[in-house]
Amino acid sequence: MTTLGIEEEYLLLHPESGLPVFNAADVQALLESGGAVSGEDIQRELLSCQIETATPVCHTLTEAEESLLNFRRQLAAAARKSGVRASGSATAPRIQEGYPELTDKQRYHELKSSARGIVADQFVNGLHVHVSIPDKEIGVQALNRIRPWLPIITALSTNSPFWLDRDSGFSSWRTVHYRRWPVQGIPPIFADAAEYERRIERLVDTGVIIDRGVLTWVARLSDSYPTLEVRTADAQLEAQDSVLIAGLVRGLVSTAVSDALNGTPYPDPDAELLDAAQWQAARQGLSDVVVNPLTGKLTPVREQMDRLLEYVGTALEDAGDSHWIETGLKTVWERGTGAVRQRRAMEQSGVTGLIDLYTETLIAER
Repeated sequence: MTTLGIEEEYLLLHPESGLPVFNAADVQALLESGGAVSGEDIQRELLSCQIETATPVCHTLTEAEESLLNFRRQLAAAARKSGVRASGSATAPRIQEGYPELTDKQRYHELKSSARGIVADQFVNGLHVHVSIPDKEIGVQALNRIRPWLPIITALSTNSPFWLDRDSGFSSWRTVHYRRWPVQGIPPIFADAAEYERRIERLVDTGVIIDRGVLTWVARLSDSYPTLEVRTADAQLEAQDSVLIAGLVRGLVSTAVSDALNGTPYPDPDAELLDAAQWQAARQGLSDVVVNPLTGKLTPVREQMDRLLEYVGTALEDAGDSHWIETGLKTVWERGTGAVRQRRAMEQSGVTGLIDLYTETLIAER
């Protein structure tokens, strides 16, 4: 079976003001001292108000959900003990004046030197899904084939409407923020693995980016694992929504791998249509219409989701994920994306309601 892994990022926020708190080192120490989480399960992100985890290699969605829920429970307890709240929001709704405190790693200081203004605003969290691939050559061909479907995954994941104490007007401000990095958006077409490597090396050689890790395409081949990594999604309020997205991504990559092995031709939408589709998905989420990159037309979002489900249907059946995906999507259609839920909480109870939402959903179970 095609395996998957999920990386989640979380923000640490003040329980009353909702401002980021730069005490990830304290929270990490509490996590490690508790015994239920190993040091290998914890990563420090760019800012010291962020913490990241990654599941082990998983064969089933249940396995992935159990891993995320276990970490989230331990994180919630450690955060409370440290006087903060952990949040699965993809942006901090508020930030304080002054330059943020970085995690003390040489690479992060180099990032600050290379892009000071962007790093200053990097209060954003993503959800990264790794899906196993047979080899790098097939991985590149799969990457070529998933491109038209990435905007609808973005729309499903939208969970970052607030920025600088106001509604940004976008369901995923995180997506907009990432457009400021030098290499961003949906990746281009690559002829083969050799061209993929050559073009990346040329980018690094320019000195514009400090290393391969600053390739902020929303999908790429992993440099550390034999996987295709899809990075287009916002971090999620609930573990079940992270797993829903991961299941769809696995189905998408598995279908693309099968098509590549069979030599099935792939569409090559205009780059500007893909860019517009990604932008529209970030703005609208699942609330209205999205761009169908294959036609260039605005399309009701449910119709575009149905097209994705039709495309990946066989892969979902083969993995035993069809019911999970169907149930998860039904829940999202009924209650809304994370962005919808955040806006609802803010409208009803202000920042207090928003913090309560973050706290309650972090460890929510199906």
